[in-house]
Amino acid sequence: MEHFVWNIDPVLLHLGPLQLRWYGLLFVGSFFLGLSLLQWVYKRENKDPAVLEHLLIYVMVGAVVGSRLMHCFAYEPHFYLSHPLEIFKVWKGGLASHGGLLGVLVALYLFSRRYNQPYLWLLARISMAGALTASFVRFGNFFNSEILGLPTQQPWGIIFSRIDMLPRHPVQLYEAFSYLLLFVLLVWLYTKLSAKATTRLFPPLFLTVMFSVRFALEFTKTKQADYTWSLPITTGQALSLPFIAMGLIWLFFAIRQLKKEA
Repeated sequence: MEHFVWNIDPVLLHLGPLQLRWYGLLFVGSFFLGLSLLQWVYKRENKDPAVLEHLLIYVMVGAVVGSRLMHCFAYEPHFYLSHPLEIFKVWKGGLASHGGLLGVLVALYLFSRRYNQPYLWLLARISMAGALTASFVRFGNFFNSEILGLPTQQPWGIIFSRIDMLPRHPVQLYEAFSYLLLFVLLVWLYTKLSAKATTRLFPPLFLTVMFSVRFALEFTKTKQADYTWSLPITTGQALSLPFIAMGLIWLFFAIRQLKKEA
């Protein structure tokens, strides 16, 4: 059986000693697309979008710092505890989505306090942009030929020739398109639901769907952590479980409260 061979250069453009990588372009580009989406949201709900320029900085810093620290201490703790200066070398790669979310949550809280924005209202609206960013990050992983799937003989298996010649599950694309569908769902619901329902439902809906997808697709991934443990689940699945539980509980009470008020 012939499989599609993926061998694209992860560097889009060489600028002397500098490199423009597909991953970086998609990562940063997703934030600016998210900013455009939030500008539309602010105008739609009669809020001043001028404050969003500051929000972009808060979110980008929170996402990078949080995802970097989570990767270093959840996936490769032995290496980074032995080489702490390597933590700051973000350009070498190594970002974890669970930490990115936690970093954004903290950044949004600080932003909401500084600029007097309702935290849950903001969290609900930015969940749409968050799903889009998560999708773009996984497309970036695909361009980097990283976060590989397990070998498969399914016809949609892809050979990442920069790594080996085994056809593998394109798990990066599984995740990317799943998060893209979540983005479309949230935007569609945003146009249909009331502002109150959006504020209450979107954060738990985002957590539940995002990390349930992540948990399920971990079964098709190769091992990412540099250590082993006795649990029958991966590090990514273990980190996803608290978010899924929180999302389900939050969603249950949010729906019950909305029904009472209706």
